[in-house]
Amino acid sequence: MKAISGAILALVLGVAGVSQTNSVEKKGPSVSDRERLIGAWRLASMRGPDGKPMTTGVPIGMLIYTRDGHMSVLLMYPKSAAALSNEYVQNGYEASFGSYDVNDATHTVTHHVQASNTGARLVGKDLPRVYQFTPDGRLVIRSARPDEHWSVTWNHY
Repeated sequence: MKAISGAILALVLGVAGVSQTNSVEKKGPSVSDRERLIGAWRLASMRGPDGKPMTTGVPIGMLIYTRDGHMSVLLMYPKSAAALSNEYVQNGYEASFGSYDVNDATHTVTHHVQASNTGARLVGKDLPRVYQFTPDGRLVIRSARPDEHWSVTWNHY
């Protein structure tokens, strides 16, 4: 009985060691950027269209990248910005989903929009985004278009 208990304990410790090793490896520098993007992110801060930090009217939001190549972004602006509408936002709300591709070499992720609350403005479009991982684990995304100066910083859930 002691031999069986010892074998079970060794197996449990071995599995725990493998699991711990895998989680450490995933966080290491050899992990692809695509792998680092996967998961749910919550909005931390935002720079507006003028490139300046937004201090009022900052939305709450979530960005999701799935392992199988799908993405979704949701942003809700406060009531004070409820009338806000543009290419991405309709009445203070931004929502789109689709698929995505990552280019590690250029640090770009392209969102292929399948649906959006702004309708035809974004549906069917490819939206290239430049991304950067900060030393503290945040994700900064900005438009790759030279005429757009916004950026959004996300914290991983």
